[in-house]
Amino acid sequence: MINHLRGILDGKSMDSAIIDAGGVGYKVFIPLSTSEKLPSLGKEIKLFIVESVAMYGGSTSYYGFLAEEERDIFNLLKDEVPGAGAKKALEYLDKITKSLPDFRHSIIHKDVSILTGLFGFTKKTAEKIMIALKDKIGEVKISGTEKWVERKKASTPQSEAIAGLVALGYKEMYAYSAVEKISDNGGAELSVEEIIRQALKYI
Repeated sequence: MINHLRGILDGKSMDSAIIDAGGVGYKVFIPLSTSEKLPSLGKEIKLFIVESVAMYGGSTSYYGFLAEEERDIFNLLKDEVPGAGAKKALEYLDKITKSLPDFRHSIIHKDVSILTGLFGFTKKTAEKIMIALKDKIGEVKISGTEKWVERKKASTPQSEAIAGLVALGYKEMYAYSAVEKISDNGGAELSVEEIIRQALKYI
């Protein structure tokens, strides 16, 4: 079983990467969130791997992740959520990587509103994931702290801007993502009005 691949990034697309490891090119399927973080072609990269063997035909597919905790969440989704499978688990993970700590919090505290508002799951899918993982999520080591939960507790320009965007009719997950980008790009000290103005360019 392959634990990880370390090699040269020989090709990449929105959903896969080609890793040249020891002269062998491995096609690895990845979530969009990983694709956006890949280095330029020709650079060295390390991906943590999950092997998945097709039920019919016996072909093996590889799924890769930049962090072990992402791989652990992927395995949970694939193995525990009814009807998920590897490709669906990859789609779920792409939403969840917005904030793994917030995802864990939502499962442990049975907060469907975070799963639907922040991660964009439908209520039906959110409830299915929550029920499937409620006794398993505690076993996964996840680094970092909750961003969304803490912002909702505190009255900050960012939380007020998100609330303002939602009041304008934008979905919570898009409002959160836009405000997060502004904060990451040095806009942490902006006023509520300026954050909303800039966020409208991202949404």
